[in-house]
Amino acid sequence: MSVLPPLPVAGPLAIAGLLLAGAHAAPPRVGDVVALLTALAASVCCGWMAMDAANGPLVYWFGGWQPRDGLVLGIGFSVDQAGACFAAFIGLLFAAAIVFAWGYFDTVRSHFHVLMLLFMAGMIGFCLTHDLFNLFVWFEVMSVAGFALTGYQLRSSALSGALNFTVVNTLGSYLLLGGIGLIYARMGALDFSALGRGVATDPGDPVVLAAFALLACGFLIKAAQVPFQFWLADAHAVAPSPVSIIFSGAMVSIGLFGVARLLWPVFAAAPMVHAAAGTLLLGMGAASAVIGGAMALIQRHIKRLLAFSTVSHAGIMLIGLALLDRQALAGTLTYMVGHGLVKGALFAVAGILLATCGGIDEIGLRGLGRPIWPAGIAMGLGGLLLAGLPIGLMDQGISRIAATAPVWALAAIVLGAGCTGGAVLRVTGRVFAGMGPVAGEEKRAPTEEEREKADRPLWLMLAPAALLLALALGVAFLTGTLPDNAAAQFMGGATPGPAGAERPFLSWISLSLALALAALDLFHHRLMAAARIATRLVHPVSAVLQAVHSGVVGDYVAWVVVGLALFAFALS
Repeated sequence: MSVLPPLPVAGPLAIAGLLLAGAHAAPPRVGDVVALLTALAASVCCGWMAMDAANGPLVYWFGGWQPRDGLVLGIGFSVDQAGACFAAFIGLLFAAAIVFAWGYFDTVRSHFHVLMLLFMAGMIGFCLTHDLFNLFVWFEVMSVAGFALTGYQLRSSALSGALNFTVVNTLGSYLLLGGIGLIYARMGALDFSALGRGVATDPGDPVVLAAFALLACGFLIKAAQVPFQFWLADAHAVAPSPVSIIFSGAMVSIGLFGVARLLWPVFAAAPMVHAAAGTLLLGMGAASAVIGGAMALIQRHIKRLLAFSTVSHAGIMLIGLALLDRQALAGTLTYMVGHGLVKGALFAVAGILLATCGGIDEIGLRGLGRPIWPAGIAMGLGGLLLAGLPIGLMDQGISRIAATAPVWALAAIVLGAGCTGGAVLRVTGRVFAGMGPVAGEEKRAPTEEEREKADRPLWLMLAPAALLLALALGVAFLTGTLPDNAAAQFMGGATPGPAGAERPFLSWISLSLALALAALDLFHHRLMAAARIATRLVHPVSAVLQAVHSGVVGDYVAWVVVGLALFAFALS
């Protein structure tokens, strides 16, 4: 087992190089087959390590540069259960995206698969590394691959989304590099354990606190949390659907995984950092859950709707991290995987609509999804799971998070889940059942026409969505004590806090809210006058939210400065 940790990273990098070298000579489907097998092999390797890490992390020092007398000079991978399980999930999600993309590109040979393998290697390396600068390196690998994949189709909207993605996330990279420089200057180390020991010697050092602020902001930009969320919908909505599966299914959660690495292995001994987590991070998570849900509810562009739902559910995950509790962390890790599976399936359905119906505007697609009703079943089930259907990984995760969350955070969770689930259920009813007002009563959304390659069989595109949903529902019965053990190991063996109160009603409240919101949108023309008046009262709020999400990259940069100021105030 000692030789396994570098393989799920080195393998995809080596295969990507070979595919690139032979891209113009290999047959058209070689890239699909090789990339799929590589992703599956990486997932199996990480799953194997997760099982073996139950007795303790697997440690690998590159070049044999092991610590001497407490001095750490080398770079190491420390594979704990949480990191290995999330890396295994990433490999599986990439495999599903590659199957969905089978035959998607005819003219570019294996270049798409090369970028996807680089993207996957960066994410898995991020999960397994135990060195802060190495964490930044993998962050950059996946960011550069993500930039290229966003604008891969070279349409004007895709290039605009890629530009916003690039500028804002590059600012996040600069913040990370600044934070790494500050803490290295003070501690003289980059290994997580060495940094944790150094922080414990002077936990109130202003330089250490400034480093945390910069590092946390960099990761929260990647996680698209308020007020850093503006770039996400612009990028995720215009990327090719196979790429959107990865973006919303895993990339956003990677940013939160980085925040978790900061809160425990590095800054566990800094009381001001944990105080800021219990106030600022908890508030940011609640704001993200509510604002992301509200923005999802007012979208007509289905991929933008799903992208904003990712902001909302990432906010729920941030709430779980900010509670600083072992039970909540176990729930957050479970929720990350469950949400990634469900959101990957929903973006696959959005890609099916683009390929078969030639559009992604909800109003324009009214009733056109009837011939592909199996995709409608998948979308409806995904909407119910987002809304809080009391079964599966997402429900298992939220029950752990809710057990220790304050009442106002619970309200944000209910609103976020209800709004996002209601938005997806509304789309399902309108597109696949023809519900709602007659098509054409509103002007079409002012976006360029979108279409994806249409000559792929429905079963091939639908199979990944069905598999992901089945895993989101079925794996929950197999996890057992794994989330709690992984959380305890992640927190350094922390003892669990007092058991929180069971809140079984929470899922039913959010599910009822989602059904009510979907019905209100689809049948408001038949409802009583009071309901119609209520919908009109929402319009000013939606106008403000739409105006703030302007699409102007300069505005987004200004909000990054606002976020930095919030951290400076919270840590002062």
